Amino acid sequence: MEAPLLNRRQALKLATAALAAPWAAAIASDDDELMTRKIPLTGERLPVIGLGTSGEFDQVPANDTEAAALRGVLDILVATGARLVDTAPGYGDAEAVLGRLAREAGLTKSIFWATKIRATGEASGLAQFEASEQRLGQQPLDLVQIHNLVDATTQWHSLRRLKDAGRVRYIGLTVSRFADHEPLERLMKDWRPDFVQLNYSPMEPEAADRLLPLAAERGIAVLVNRPFGNGRYFSIVKNRDLPDWAADFDCESWAQLSLKFILAHPAVTCVIPATSRPRHLIDNVRAGQGRLPGESQLARIRELVASL
Repeated sequence: MEAPLLNRRQALKLATAALAAPWAAAIASDDDELMTRKIPLTGERLPVIGLGTSGEFDQVPANDTEAAALRGVLDILVATGARLVDTAPGYGDAEAVLGRLAREAGLTKSIFWATKIRATGEASGLAQFEASEQRLGQQPLDLVQIHNLVDATTQWHSLRRLKDAGRVRYIGLTVSRFADHEPLERLMKDWRPDFVQLNYSPMEPEAADRLLPLAAERGIAVLVNRPFGNGRYFSIVKNRDLPDWAADFDCESWAQLSLKFILAHPAVTCVIPATSRPRHLIDNVRAGQGRLPGESQLARIRELVASL
């Protein structure tokens, strides 16, 4: 069953009162709705912007200021409707940190929890799954994915049994590099997972050739990782002016340019940029509001990024 959500007005009021921070006013004054797309298997709607946590939530906050910023990110996530959080046992302490912060803020049931298994052998995979349940404090888990296809056949059969038992709602597969696109394509054809997660952006556009059309054909939801190439994107656009034509599709920042490029593909269900900074999350969420680029504008984005 879909996790209950606060309505937008309730969530914004809660976040503004709880945070008493500069970013609270920014979300409270924003009336635009975040786009959602359907999960093909069930028709359940997900926001097109989610939250990645690799490298951002992997350490226990060292002080109250750090903890407040991380709590702020989760408050904003729920307040704006961008409720999907993608994490993994391999991301240091991320699951434990996220689970604790969500419980303290009363947000556990408002988040769509996506995590992963990266293990060899059925027993190890099940132990990792059960640890994730405990750390995130959620049962059933919303989505569990086989991380980078590690021991994929064993873990797939195990996840199928867990799904049949009602302990996970959706199951999927992840990759994060072009070299793994071919094996992912084979498994999408053979297994038809509920979700796949893959890398796609103006810097890494290859998924549009085969994987995204296949996902649309097979009715598979798509999460997109590495929207900024693990930060490399920002190194090449640093100190450059955003082109004037970006305003034609309501783009206000370089981050939004990449995110809107990704979301312009109709097979993409949700993109999951990682951040631990509330102002960056707000900027990311705005990419899921307003217009998206058309074909000619997508070509301009590809040409621009390739030229930098």
